[in-house]
Amino acid sequence: MELLYVVKRKAEYPFRKHQRQKPDMPEPKTLPLAEFHATNGARFVDFGGWNMPVQYSGILQEHRAVRQSAGLFDVSHMGEFHVKGNDAAAFLDYLLVNCIASAPVGKAIYSPMCYPNGGVVDDLIVYRTADNEFLLCVNASNRAKDFEWIQQQATASDLAIEVTDHSEDYALLAVQGPKAQTIMQIAGMTTAAELGRFEHREHAFNGHTVRIARTGYTGEDGFEIYAPTAVVKDLAQLLFTAGADHGLQLCGLGARDSLRLEAGLPLYGHELNDDISPLEAGLDWTVKFKKDDFIGKSALEAHRDGKSPRRMAYFSLEGRRIARAGTAVLSAEGQVVGTVCSGTLSPILDAPIGSALLNRPAKDDALHLDLRGHPVALKIKTPPLHKNRT
Repeated sequence: MELLYVVKRKAEYPFRKHQRQKPDMPEPKTLPLAEFHATNGARFVDFGGWNMPVQYSGILQEHRAVRQSAGLFDVSHMGEFHVKGNDAAAFLDYLLVNCIASAPVGKAIYSPMCYPNGGVVDDLIVYRTADNEFLLCVNASNRAKDFEWIQQQATASDLAIEVTDHSEDYALLAVQGPKAQTIMQIAGMTTAAELGRFEHREHAFNGHTVRIARTGYTGEDGFEIYAPTAVVKDLAQLLFTAGADHGLQLCGLGARDSLRLEAGLPLYGHELNDDISPLEAGLDWTVKFKKDDFIGKSALEAHRDGKSPRRMAYFSLEGRRIARAGTAVLSAEGQVVGTVCSGTLSPILDAPIGSALLNRPAKDDALHLDLRGHPVALKIKTPPLHKNRT
């Protein structure tokens, strides 16, 4: 759901350095596992107000580990809200474009949350933890904005609901890759094998309760574990040790970004924002028009019926030049017909890839980019890109 932009620098693809912190800006928050990351060679970057590990052994190596074996990510910067009350399900059904009320306990639902104009407030995952209780996982950089928006809608609805921010109570780890289930079982987290895709369940660990979900942001099978901060250090070490003989690598934000782009997964602020609707982003499957009503429905119906003039596309490029976000997409005649949203190098395809928001008629045109004076043909691909090597 949320990362930074990766650019090429020699053999690695680290993040751009942020501007120097202004004197009046608060110091970035420290993850509960900061010492664990530093001990294991992490390089850090200020992201979303958090001092986050960007890489350990190297982005290329970490990326390939997730595709071939497994990676362990610390994403404890994400925000967590609780929504509960007799009207909680009905409220979330109105707040979000996907169907929430019909989801059974133990199910997770991915959904954009829209403004009335169809633009996206944020994209998030909702976990139904009881008949009238839900856990929402939101993007770290949107946490304050999201909480204010949800509270405003709750107050205006006059429904029997309670919305609370529990982000400081949670740490969040992700084990992703084809060997993720094996590693979870070796670590004694046998609940993982019982879960289907986008299911979740509580599990006892060190006298506390953690929540294991079969979800992720890499395009691979895997699990995300919501844990109290009191036990996350023991949990991280347990998983790290359990995966030692199975190719598990510690992974940072760099690999997380290249993995999600290969998989064709949106990042808020790039493929989604308050000016890009879920339909334009290619998330049509999340918008349930059969619901009686939800915020943004009228605007999205107009987009659907009139065929929105823009559409997100994923692409690859020849050569080694990476398309940076904001690069204009040009038609054969040299007219601007779109804009690059994300770009990086795919370690699996060994080629530059990216996403671009295009004018609809342009999708079948002969498109190209002007990369620092060099015209480069843009090849439209169907995600996931790493499973379409030809």
